[in-house]
Amino acid sequence: MRRLLPALQNPFELDLRALALLRIGTGAVVLTDLIIRSTDLVAHYTNLGVLPLHVLYQYGWNPYVFSLHTSSGLWQVQALLFALAALTAAALVLGYKTRWATAISWLLLISLQNRNPLIVQGGDDLLRMLLFWGFFLPWGRVYSLDSRKQAAPGSYRYFSMVTVAYVVQLALVYWCTALLKNSPEWSQDGTAIYYALSLDQILMPLGRLLYPQAELLRGLTFLTYYTELLLPFLLFLPFRTTWWRLLFVGVLYAFHLGISLTLFVGLFYLINMASVLGLLPAQVLYKLAAWLHPRWAQLAARTHTWRRSWVTWLPVRINVHVQWYPGSRRLLRAGREAAVGALLVYICWWNLDTLPQFRWKMTEPMRWFGYMFRVDQRWGMFAPAVFKDDGWFILDGTTTAGQHLDLNREGQPVEATKPASVVALFKNDRWRKYSENYLFVANSYMRPYYCNYLLRIWHENPAHPPLRQLEVVYMKEVTLPNYRVAPPVREVLCTCAPAPRP
Repeated sequence: MRRLLPALQNPFELDLRALALLRIGTGAVVLTDLIIRSTDLVAHYTNLGVLPLHVLYQYGWNPYVFSLHTSSGLWQVQALLFALAALTAAALVLGYKTRWATAISWLLLISLQNRNPLIVQGGDDLLRMLLFWGFFLPWGRVYSLDSRKQAAPGSYRYFSMVTVAYVVQLALVYWCTALLKNSPEWSQDGTAIYYALSLDQILMPLGRLLYPQAELLRGLTFLTYYTELLLPFLLFLPFRTTWWRLLFVGVLYAFHLGISLTLFVGLFYLINMASVLGLLPAQVLYKLAAWLHPRWAQLAARTHTWRRSWVTWLPVRINVHVQWYPGSRRLLRAGREAAVGALLVYICWWNLDTLPQFRWKMTEPMRWFGYMFRVDQRWGMFAPAVFKDDGWFILDGTTTAGQHLDLNREGQPVEATKPASVVALFKNDRWRKYSENYLFVANSYMRPYYCNYLLRIWHENPAHPPLRQLEVVYMKEVTLPNYRVAPPVREVLCTCAPAPRP
């Protein structure tokens, strides 16, 4: 029995240096996400944008969630919250006050996501879960400014209930993704990748090159499905753990790089690549440490000098020192392990509840915790089937002189022909996701606000001719089997006009 227990522990034992890389990668992705989101600060997060606060509260608000970003519809308040989030994300990368930086980054991230659920995608669920589990992980123990005040750990090996939760969470992402893909096009017909690459709204250049290869796409469909379904089992093998983890990380890196080169998925691939850094084995980390250590020491020295220069002017410095007795420390650790174990059971149940095959459904009164702390998750990427409805937007503005201009193409004359690159019409993946949600009938409430937002920003430029009407038109193009496409159908989703001047 004593020999069996260490073997069962092997799949869940992580390296402190790998956890530090997980922290750095997660913080870097949060920073990148903030930079991209900040380019649409007014459009996506203020009352002058596409989702004013009163509309959010009326149509898209969950009473169990909270958001600091809903405290005001002014861009100045949003900019302040963005700046605070960027500072805490930078502190997370550097490992300064790591536990606090993790908690505040998580709090501000879910606050930001709750402010505009119309632009949230699957990768956002994983990003907030990395921060959630990161609060319990010792990912600031090494490669951090905090670690400069501590002795080097006697061993880099670390095992606890939270490492179990981290590994299980990664497995759930891919298992649930595969199990939710229950349409024949994934497991029988092999046509799912064909339909995915038929979506011009997300098609990248490499995907365009692969698209004519029907047999290759069929093989890639089965490869994708069975990779997601079977690969996570490698994480739980109790022998030769190093090699199985290297295989898992290597396959997923190739998998997500391939997705990013063929489909426009925003930060989805970077989030997934950062999420597996905590699995890196010691053999890889020893080589990485030899390259990283001198560079980290140089950066830490510079950061320490900078930190001393700005901390001195703070009016108050608070230092709290708590002395823990051995019995209290053991009790606290046992309580933490029990809490993490209960959280893991809850999250596993939530994931199983998303599967149509699962019978023991979670009752609605039990969901408040998941919504409040945003551990709710659903990994339904291209599931149960790939969308067949494709197309492109025409923002048909009619000038006072009767001309028709396409605001989606910088005011050029309206053309009914498909653009050479539909994906190029989107500023970033957040706008692509918003446009996808714009099509759903259930979201029809959002259409006039987008239309009026477009009119307002158009008229802010005095060089633009005034418009008397704007139509948001969708050229719907349904993908058929065997490289056939239905003729595009013009659908007017919304019509609006400028408010009359007094």
